Amino acid sequence: MKVSGSRKKSRASQGGKRLWKNLFGSRTLLLGALVLLIGAGVVLTLRLHRFSAALFPLREIVFQGNMHLSEGELKTIAGISGSENLLTLSAKGLSTKLLQSPWIRDVGVRKEFPHRILIRLGETSPFAILETKGHTFLIDERGRMLEEMKGTVPFLPIINADPFKNRENFMEALNLAKVIKDRKIATERNRVEIIADKGPETISMVLDNVLIKVGHGDYEQKLNRLFALEEEIKKRAITVDYVDLRFANRVVVKPISEVVR
Repeated sequence: MKVSGSRKKSRASQGGKRLWKNLFGSRTLLLGALVLLIGAGVVLTLRLHRFSAALFPLREIVFQGNMHLSEGELKTIAGISGSENLLTLSAKGLSTKLLQSPWIRDVGVRKEFPHRILIRLGETSPFAILETKGHTFLIDERGRMLEEMKGTVPFLPIINADPFKNRENFMEALNLAKVIKDRKIATERNRVEIIADKGPETISMVLDNVLIKVGHGDYEQKLNRLFALEEEIKKRAITVDYVDLRFANRVVVKPISEVVR
């Protein structure tokens, strides 16, 4: 028995429809299963989060190594209040936030389950005082401003400079301040001021109300020459206008006309 061409086409068409229907149904089932799976994952995650929050609430925050910043200030900087979940609290996030403070040099975070976090800090020490444009700042050894202050701090050298207008001079002033600190000159004298508001060769300092023209570089050797001569100046009871250390292997004292070697 022969089947006409139209019947063959009809059967083929019906078979194609059944195939697409089956495929569409399978995809719908897969999509539905995927949605259910995702929904179950979300619900499970929320339940686990609630369970861990109940199991590991943060109850104790311990800071170690802080000398200049209070615990309240550190909590504000770190963005923690004590109501966080210890399990989900990010140690890296805490470190990143704390290191934004110029007072903090390094941070170590350790979670101590079930309820305690320990944060060890390495604080920056004040290195010098910067006086610029009518403002006074504590700065570290790299010249970063720690905080604005009123008045001065004993035993720290004072730098009079503009770190934004003349960075090179400012860095040279920091180098001179390091030599002064290492030799404890600022500790022994009433006031030591470094003036670096012009060119490198004009860098000078005021020591016991006497202007010392220092110039650029070789600060150890220059100060050695100055202090070797200081006792002689005192013995002669010389009233000094200024002392010039910018010449190699000699010191010029004014108002004395000759060179004192």
